[in-house]
Amino acid sequence: MIEDVVELTSQLVAIDSVNPSLVDGGAGEAEAAAFVERWARDNALEAQVLEDTPGRPSVLVTARGSNPSPPARALLLCGHLDTVNVEGMTDPHTPRIEGDRLFGRGAYDMKSGVAAALIACREAAKLGLAGDVVVAAVADEEHASLGVQEALRHVEADAAIVTEPTELALIVAHKGFVWAQLEVTGRAAHGSRPDLGEDAIAKAGPVLSGIAALDESLGARTHPLLGRGSVHASTIAGGIELSSYPDRCVVGVERRTLPDETLRDVEAELAALGAQHRILLVREGFEVATNEDVVAATSAAAAALLGRTPPIAGVSYWADAAFIAAAGIPTVMFGASGEGAHALEEWVSIPDTIAVTRILVETSRALTTTSRT
Repeated sequence: MIEDVVELTSQLVAIDSVNPSLVDGGAGEAEAAAFVERWARDNALEAQVLEDTPGRPSVLVTARGSNPSPPARALLLCGHLDTVNVEGMTDPHTPRIEGDRLFGRGAYDMKSGVAAALIACREAAKLGLAGDVVVAAVADEEHASLGVQEALRHVEADAAIVTEPTELALIVAHKGFVWAQLEVTGRAAHGSRPDLGEDAIAKAGPVLSGIAALDESLGARTHPLLGRGSVHASTIAGGIELSSYPDRCVVGVERRTLPDETLRDVEAELAALGAQHRILLVREGFEVATNEDVVAATSAAAAALLGRTPPIAGVSYWADAAFIAAAGIPTVMFGASGEGAHALEEWVSIPDTIAVTRILVETSRALTTTSRT
């Protein structure tokens, strides 16, 4: 039964899978991945564990299609197993149901989405669909997205749905980001020798003003779903003691990008600030054309089951959808509503989670019935 998704979500929430790259000593995804693998085999689905990075496994679960030649189109459903920290939470891994809400760390972000994808995959197998339905239950989305990158080396799909919580909206775009460091240099000297010293922290003042001016200028250009790009100074470090001139000041910067803004664009902006810069991490934005089959099929299934057409929207945060789309797979994000991602109290809507599961089944039916061209 589709309602099994509530029990499965509870079972996943009960497993500690705090990302160890975020929290020293975090449990990681090993127990959750082992559970998903067992669940898949118990439900007559194929399961493949991927673990290029030791201790950080992901699982591919497949309902094999009935039409291998010529192959029918395949659908990828993707969700992440890892969660953020549980500091300050009470019984974070004890799932609790109150009314139509399921509470616990990861219930909303995003073990309900993983459970919906797995149940939909099981139901697709029962329907005997022509094409494959594959679930990628991946590691490390909350940090470096090791899991989805590994999964994409093993999956061939024609469309994808990332089941992040989206409040039952169809998400067709999200922002990217660039993390960088700006370094301003001075000359170390005793505080009593201004003739010898050069204050790197004071020299960083124009750089900080330049960051603010750049952010203001970014407001002149907007995306219809995502609004404006942005930049801010996230961290600053410099100096050793009060009696010395600092020879170095380092400013950490985050630039949130629109889907058509490139690393080259950002590097040019940083270079114009007048300090040396070093790129730390780049994640591209994501956007899919609204006339893609996966958008139309998910929208039609949602409209039929919800009695209304879901809104098409964008989100400001980054997700694994960007990697999947960059691999050439048309992708949307669609999931349940709730609250508390990365917060002290987290819950997901039970009716929404059930509805998402049904919509995924119908979307699978629509997208995997025709052959690849």
